[in-house]
Amino acid sequence: MIRIRIGIAASAAVLLCNCTHSSLLLLPDEGGGQGSVAVLESRGKPTQAVVVAPNSRTSLGKSGVATRPLGSKGLKRQQAALLGELPPPARSFTLYFEEGKVELSPRSLGEVAVLQAEIARRPGADVEVTGHTDTVGDDADNDSLSLKRAEEVLGLLVSAGLDRSLMTAVGRGERELREPTADAVRNATNRRVEVIVR
Repeated sequence: MIRIRIGIAASAAVLLCNCTHSSLLLLPDEGGGQGSVAVLESRGKPTQAVVVAPNSRTSLGKSGVATRPLGSKGLKRQQAALLGELPPPARSFTLYFEEGKVELSPRSLGEVAVLQAEIARRPGADVEVTGHTDTVGDDADNDSLSLKRAEEVLGLLVSAGLDRSLMTAVGRGERELREPTADAVRNATNRRVEVIVR
């Protein structure tokens, strides 16, 4: 019996297919990244192979492991249909805020409509909203401000008719700076809310 251990880089996409024989497809993700898959024997026997080639098909059988490129024919019809049924990849949005406030900066006002449309087009969307601040102010105030910013974005989405139960909001204060700075530095890039729509 063959076991498969998937060691995936953060951006990898892996599709396993169990047809008339065991096989494995390793496909790059939408960003072109990839991971790897270790094929192991059962009962702790040594690794038979590590598959690292993107766009490859690996046959798993008694005679061993054989990996080859997908080639010009690409995916089989059933595999392509399965991929076509997958949800769209996650999409990220960044909204920026005025210093010390929960008001969106002018450059982010237009992005709200794009965000709302993206959520509306996904049935049962999962929306993760994370607020951030720059390093001006103390930790407690920045934690509170970052959460208020995230909740402000949630309020805008709910007012557009989106379901609040599909969304979560957290504040990270100044702990995850996009642009590292010293303490007490004003920085518009760090005053943001990041939204991930899945």
